[in-house]
Amino acid sequence: MIRVQYFQQLDLLKRSILSLGEMSELIFKDSMEAVMDLNVVLANKTLALEPGVDKLEEGIEPSIFDLLALQQPMASDLRLVVSAIKIEADLKRILELSINIARIPGKIEGGHIKPLIDTKKMADITAYMLENSIKAFKNHDPRLARETAARDDEVDKLFYAVWVELIEMMAKDTSIISRATYLLFLIRYIERIADHCCNICESVVYLTTAEHVKLN
Repeated sequence: MIRVQYFQQLDLLKRSILSLGEMSELIFKDSMEAVMDLNVVLANKTLALEPGVDKLEEGIEPSIFDLLALQQPMASDLRLVVSAIKIEADLKRILELSINIARIPGKIEGGHIKPLIDTKKMADITAYMLENSIKAFKNHDPRLARETAARDDEVDKLFYAVWVELIEMMAKDTSIISRATYLLFLIRYIERIADHCCNICESVVYLTTAEHVKLN
């Protein structure tokens, strides 16, 4: 009976992390759609999800502590618990950054200063990384984790290209500084989300192979 409860707790922990991951995907997607279209209604709808996210996060830590304190996990299961702790922290940060993105539409007046073509490319790659880092965790797939993390280089190159372009635009036209600054924040948030996806991929590799790697 005790072992049955043990495996149930492990399964609940994994499902809780996956639920948090699904919520992260949804909020990032909607936040980006809101900022691309400057859709304040969608942005506010996304911001309204924040309390539900907090409640979901609160349910994960007790599960982890119960497993560690009461069940004394075996080595492979202990790696799941350790990985879950790290992945939860990264997903929590991804959610915080996505919420920051959702706040941007309400602050930009007069439309975007430029087409957000490369910014959208950044976001699309990052959304791919988020989806597949979670999928790698769900399926215990270290190969997918490594392939997913490798795409971070694409995000970094786009980040620096857009960063330079915005700085040059502000130097030529000081009237756009406020709106350009919000776009600088936006690309920084996206770049950081991609970094946290890499962290999740590193946790997946550790979970499945017991190998500590640096993929970012």
